[in-house]
Amino acid sequence: MADAFRFQYRSSNNIRPDFKRSLPWLLSSRWILLTLIWAVGFILIVAWQRTAFDRFWTPPPRPIPRLRSLVFNLTDFGAVGDGVTLNTKAFERAIAEIRKRGGGQLNVEAGRWLTAPFNLTSHMTLFLAENAVVLGINDENHWPLMPPLPSYGYGRECPGPRYGSLIHGQNLKDVVITGHNGTINGQGQTWWIKYRKKLLNHTRGPLVQLMWSRDIQISDITLRDSPFWTLHPYDCQNITIRNVTILAPLSDAPNTDGIDPDSCENMVIENSYISVGDDGIAIKSGWDQYGIAYARPSTNILIRNVIVRSMISAGVSIGSEMSGGVSNVSVENLLVWNSKRGIRIKTSPGRGGYVRKISYQNLTLENVRVGIVMKTDYNEHPDKGYNPNALPVIEDISFKGIRGQGVRIPVRIYGSQEIPVWNVTFQDMLVGITYKKKRIFQCSFVQGRVIGKIFPKPCENLDLYDDEGRLIKQSTSQNSSTDTIDYDS
Repeated sequence: MADAFRFQYRSSNNIRPDFKRSLPWLLSSRWILLTLIWAVGFILIVAWQRTAFDRFWTPPPRPIPRLRSLVFNLTDFGAVGDGVTLNTKAFERAIAEIRKRGGGQLNVEAGRWLTAPFNLTSHMTLFLAENAVVLGINDENHWPLMPPLPSYGYGRECPGPRYGSLIHGQNLKDVVITGHNGTINGQGQTWWIKYRKKLLNHTRGPLVQLMWSRDIQISDITLRDSPFWTLHPYDCQNITIRNVTILAPLSDAPNTDGIDPDSCENMVIENSYISVGDDGIAIKSGWDQYGIAYARPSTNILIRNVIVRSMISAGVSIGSEMSGGVSNVSVENLLVWNSKRGIRIKTSPGRGGYVRKISYQNLTLENVRVGIVMKTDYNEHPDKGYNPNALPVIEDISFKGIRGQGVRIPVRIYGSQEIPVWNVTFQDMLVGITYKKKRIFQCSFVQGRVIGKIFPKPCENLDLYDDEGRLIKQSTSQNSSTDTIDYDS
C-alpha cells in the first residue's frame, strides 16, 4: 500500500509540472483567439460603416477652378437647373456682363439647364461643372435662322436659311469651353425624327459652331445628341480640341458628325472619344462653286490619340465638301472599332480644290468593313450651277503602321480617268482580313508605291520597293481596275 501510494504520488508529481508548463500556452492561445475575433469584428464593422457611408453620403463636388480673373455663376443671373425652366435669358445676361467687363468666366454648376441657342463672346471661359448639363430646347421655333454658309451657298439639307447652333459665336478671340466633364446635350431625337419624315423646312443646326474666330480651346466636356453636326469650327484659326467625348446613337441619328473642321487653319484634335451616327471627324472646305469662290482651305491639322466608332460612315474623313482644298493633315495613333469604314477621302467632279500632303501613321482597325477608302464619284451638289469640269486633285497620301483584325476590305482606292490618285505610299501594314479573295486591295487609276512587305497583298497598280527604298518591281499599269464588288464604300 505504501509503495502503491508512493507510486501514485510520484506519478501525480510528474504530471503537475507538465500542466504548469502548458498553462501559459493555453492562456496565450486564448489571447490569440480573442485577438483574431476582435480583428475580424473590427473589419466587419468598418466595412459596414463604409457601405452605409457610401450609401447615404456623396463626396462634395470638385471646386470649380478660377480660370479668369472675373468669375460669374449662372445662378447669379436667375437660372434654375431643373430641366424645365428656360434659361436663355440668364445665359444672355451673363454673357452680356462678361462682354461689358472685357472678359470673364461663366460657371454652370451641377443641374439641368434648359436653354434655346445663345452666343458666346470674346475672352470668355464657359465652365461646365461635374453633373452640369446644358440642354438644348427641342422646339425649332426657339432656334434662330441664319443665312447659308458662304462656302456652301445652300443650307446643306434645304435651300435658303439654316438653323443656328445651340452654342454659337462669330468673330471671336480667346474662347474656352471646358469643365469637369459637364455635358452639352442637343436633345436631337426630335430633330432626327422630323428630318426623316421631311417635316423641316430648313437645315438642322449644329450643337456648337464657332465662325471666323481664333484662339479657341474646347476640352474636358461631353457633347451629345446634336441635331446635326456636333462641333463645327468654320473658317477659324488656332483651335485645340482635347479630352472631349462626343456621343450620338450609331443609327437613326442622321448627319451627327463628331467634329467638322471647315476651312480651318492650325488645329489640334487629341485624346478624345467619338461615337456618332456619321463621320467621327470630317475635314471640309466648302461645296462646289461656292467653296471654290470662297477659297479658304483647311490646313495644318493634327489628329492624334483618338478613338472613333461610326457604323454609318467613317472614323476620319476628308470631304466630300473640300472645294477650298485640304492639305498638311497628320493623323496619328487612331483606333477605329466596330465601324463601317476607317479612313475615307471622298470627292467628285465639280468639287475642284485638292487633297494633298496627308499622312496617316499608327492606325488600328478593329472589326471594320472597309479600312481605307478613296472615292472620286461622290456626286452630291448644292444646285445645277456647279462646273463639272472643276476636277479635284488627290496626291501625296501616305500610310505607315497600319494594324488591325476583322477587316473585310483593307484598301479601296477608286480613282477615275478624270480624277486619278497620285503618289500614294503604303509601309508597314499588317491587317487580318475576313474576306478571302484573290485581289484584296481594290484599285483603279492610282499611282504610288509599297515600301517593304505588307499584308494583305497590294494591288498591281503600285510600285514595289524594299525597306531600303530600292525599286523591286514597277507597276505595268496604274489604270487597271479590279473586278470586285463595291460594298457601298
